[in-house]
Formats: sequence, structure tokens, C-alpha cells
Amino acid sequence: LLAITVHEVAHGYIAYRKGDHTARLMGRITLNPIKHLDPIGSVLFPLMLAMSGTGIIFGWAKPVPVNSFNFKSPRKDMVSVSLAGPASNLLLAMGFALIFRILLWFPGANAIRNSAILEPLATMLVVGIQISIYLGVFNLLPIHPLDGSHILEGLLPAKQAMAYSRMARYGWIILLALLFTGVLNAIIVPFYRVIYMIIRAMFGI
Repeated sequence: LLAITVHEVAHGYIAYRKGDHTARLMGRITLNPIKHLDPIGSVLFPLMLAMSGTGIIFGWAKPVPVNSFNFKSPRKDMVSVSLAGPASNLLLAMGFALIFRILLWFPGANAIRNSAILEPLATMLVVGIQISIYLGVFNLLPIHPLDGSHILEGLLPAKQAMAYSRMARYGWIILLALLFTGVLNAIIVPFYRVIYMIIRAMFGI
């Protein structure tokens, strides 16, 4: 919940900084997860994945409303707004890693595995790192409605961007096909592993 909440808040905050106050006026620039819950993406879809046995469980929050017409440079600013979500997930992963590193500095850190208090906390931090990285990489895929698709639209020439946007209606079909054939995991995992190793090396965990 924290990962998807931070993700959406980042979108709304950058949009606000770029001149679009829609998310703020609708009360969406908040870390209260209830404001961002999506019945399908936050509950039903993760439950379906858990029952499918794919080994992947993730979801999404209710998208923060963004009106690009309020931006000074709509296409350029939309790229910044779209990048903010995945970037926030990677920063969150590093935040979890930093907390884990601080835990290791405490006297008796070697006994973490045997501590009834610290062991669950350490496990939660590691899972938080993993989920945040996975969510960040997943959202960078150039498939609608993921952030990567909006980033690509903003970088493509106008004519090509318009043609690409017409594929939006097929986005979820493509994503589900990739998910249940195992291709989605095959694409994401290599990037996930590299980022995970880099963060572990950065913080010595």
C-alpha cells in the first residue's frame, strides 16, 4: 500500500509543481492510502494473482487526476509527471535500505535473525525494497496505461505519439497476456535484479 500510495502522490505533487492543481483540489496529494485505493487494482487484481499461482503479486492505486492543459509545456511536463511515480518507488526502496542499514549499526546487529522484534522488521524492509523496485520497473514498461507509455508518448514526435496513443485500448489485454504467459516476469526480473544488487551494494546490506 505504501509503495502505490507514494507512487500516486509523486504524480500529483509534480503535476502541482508544473501548474496543474487538480490532484490537490481533489485531496489526492496525501499519504492516506484510503484516498488512493482502487477496488480492482488494490484488492481484486492482487487477489486474482495470488490465486493464479504465477508467483507475482502486485496492484495499482486509483490514478491521480492530471490535466495536462494546465501545464506550460504539456508534453514535456507530462513526461516529468509520469517519471515521478517510478522514481518515487526507487527512492522508497533506497529509504527502506537505509533503515535496514541503520538497524545493522546497532549493537548486537548480528543477532537480528534471532530477535523476535528485529527479524520481522528486517523482513518487512527487505520485502518493501523488493516490491518498490518491482513496481518502479513495471511502471516504466511502454504499455498503456503504465507510466512508461506516457513517457514514450512525450518523447515521440507528435505524429508518431498520436499513432501510439491509439493502442491504449489494447493496453490491458497486452499486459494480461504478458503476465499469464510469463513474458512479463521475464522482462522485468533482469532489470529488477540489477537495481536490487546496486541498492544492496550502495547501502552494504
